[in-house]
Amino acid sequence: MLRVRPIHFTSRVDPWERLLTDLGMIKTTDEGSWREYDAGAGRLALHQAEPGAAEDGVTHFGVEVGDLEEFARRTNQSGAESDSSSAELVRADHGDSCRITGADGFSFLADKAAHGAGCADADPALAVVEVWFSEDVTAAAQALRDIGARFRPVPDDDETADFTAKNGGVLMARPGTGAAHAGLGFEYAGDLDALRDRLTAAGHDVTLTEEAFGRTLHVPHPDNDGAAAQRAPLWISARRPS
Repeated sequence: MLRVRPIHFTSRVDPWERLLTDLGMIKTTDEGSWREYDAGAGRLALHQAEPGAAEDGVTHFGVEVGDLEEFARRTNQSGAESDSSSAELVRADHGDSCRITGADGFSFLADKAAHGAGCADADPALAVVEVWFSEDVTAAAQALRDIGARFRPVPDDDETADFTAKNGGVLMARPGTGAAHAGLGFEYAGDLDALRDRLTAAGHDVTLTEEAFGRTLHVPHPDNDGAAAQRAPLWISARRPS
């Protein structure tokens, strides 16, 4: 199995929970500083951070798998053939895990899924999206293939690569400058206008942009607290047709 499950560190858990709930996600785990929310496809974990800490506002790329040893074996087998990734079983702070490292030096963890099935009450049209920003998109995309992500063709031919996870969620490789890093967003396969109206009625300041590649909603980032440095809005894009 393979499920998208990024981890977002934040000192503003309550604003995040409000937005995620209004998006139609369901909280399935609540263990002190750790909370998990299910979408119709994919899962998002929130980790409490101290205000101003280095991790505050940082998203970590991550996935859930069924069997760590088998996942590592298959990833290494595919990665050896493509020379684009490697997998190593490790003992993380939270327990046994598997660290995947791409050719660009970017690494992330695959954890064993604590609960396999997604919550049936979550909005089925909403998908969690995690993004791998890299100066070498081709290598990042191959590493995603190595872990078993399924390539999703898109109509335009640009320097991007989209994938889906068998058990829910979307993974993207996108051009980035500097050290490779992770990003977070959402896709919506339903009526985007209805979602905009729902979020607006819940008190969120929503804007809609229409560009050649599709329509996207933007909401204020939950980590923004009125300080001078503001994070870019969080995005929810219409699912791109394949």
